[in-house]
Amino acid sequence: MYDQIRAFDALIARLREQFPTLIDLSTGRIERLLDRLGRPQDRLPNVIHVAGTNGKGSTTAFLRAMAEAAGLRAHVLTSPHLVRFAERIRLAGTLIAEADLRALIDRVTAVNAGEAISFNEMITAMAFQAFAEVPADVTIVEVGLGGRFDSTNVFARPAVSVITPVDYDHLELLGPDLSKIAWEKAGIIKPGRPVVVARQLDAALEVIEAEAEALAAPLSLMGRDFDAWEDRGRLVVQAPGRLLDLPAPSLPGAHQFANAGAAVMAALALGDPRFDEPALGRGIASAVWPARFQRLTTGPLGALAQARGADLWLDGGHNPHAGRALADTLGRLAARDGRPTALIVAMYGRKDAQGFFAPFAGLGPRVVATIFEGEGAAAPEDLAAAARAAGLQAETAADAASALSGVLATDGPAPHVLICGGLHFAGEVLAMSPETWPT
Repeated sequence: MYDQIRAFDALIARLREQFPTLIDLSTGRIERLLDRLGRPQDRLPNVIHVAGTNGKGSTTAFLRAMAEAAGLRAHVLTSPHLVRFAERIRLAGTLIAEADLRALIDRVTAVNAGEAISFNEMITAMAFQAFAEVPADVTIVEVGLGGRFDSTNVFARPAVSVITPVDYDHLELLGPDLSKIAWEKAGIIKPGRPVVVARQLDAALEVIEAEAEALAAPLSLMGRDFDAWEDRGRLVVQAPGRLLDLPAPSLPGAHQFANAGAAVMAALALGDPRFDEPALGRGIASAVWPARFQRLTTGPLGALAQARGADLWLDGGHNPHAGRALADTLGRLAARDGRPTALIVAMYGRKDAQGFFAPFAGLGPRVVATIFEGEGAAAPEDLAAAARAAGLQAETAADAASALSGVLATDGPAPHVLICGGLHFAGEVLAMSPETWPT
């Protein structure tokens, strides 16, 4: 997995140089390193482990916001970062300081003693070591890739596991079948430990249920054991024995009601009375998660859109499931005022671009394909061809700024503009100005 190396982020350059990507579909290397560190993962409080194809980052953001609204201190590990490497590790509510990161790199590197280890495994070991040394009440860990063999899958007894919607992505490593992808995600289920599961396609659900049954893990399935839906602009969560009436999620999109509902059930599974209904509501209404249908009003691109009277949105979605959610959200915006829509897209060449574009066919946005700086980025001409194959009109531009300038230069009502195609492209957009750096 490629990470943008910004001129101001020497830490990731150092890690990339020392620890290249070494894909190893096992947890043997990370277990060895954690053993040498004294198994810090066994000393973390109330671990919530989150896997899935889409929605795991948003679900993690809701969990963190609810914990903090309840007065709890939360450790959080997420990936990838968007602008700065430090975004990945949040210690008791605060992004880790770069001086602490440098010290961690030195300490964990010394303990590893030159053994084969990957970039992502080093990050996981560093995060768990840092978490073990700082007091907190809950630890929220987002899976990096897959689940079963991900470097984070080292918890014997997580407080609760969460599986968000499983769909097609990373087929070169996890696929090709949906059942195989679901098997990878279901690997975070642990014997006798509760697991909260979002709505799933039948092929995925069959695998997840079989894993939970084999491990005697209590499973709470959305739509069967609990549910969440929008009612008059609010989030309603039907949990066993109670009905929660909560504010609408702070993150835009109908799909976020489901993500927030899963997060609520995971929080309730902890059995902590501080997760009362007011705290859950405050967290749902205040969660922040950059590049998930994020409104951009600052930075160079935000300023361009503001000057034209257009609204500009940024999302890291890049697979067919994300395409469906984004098309629905963008379509709802357009339906309110009848204004045109536009997509500015860049993504990796290995992604299913046509599958991503297909859900937008009924909306008919103007598509401008561009490129980001990164190994494996798709050529704009190839993306435009994929959009045309999905029934859309498409053109190309050299970069995001020129693409946006072209979209905004047309006559008529100011459009709804969505920049999307991947988190690395989103990170490049956010990195344009410190005003838009995640904090």
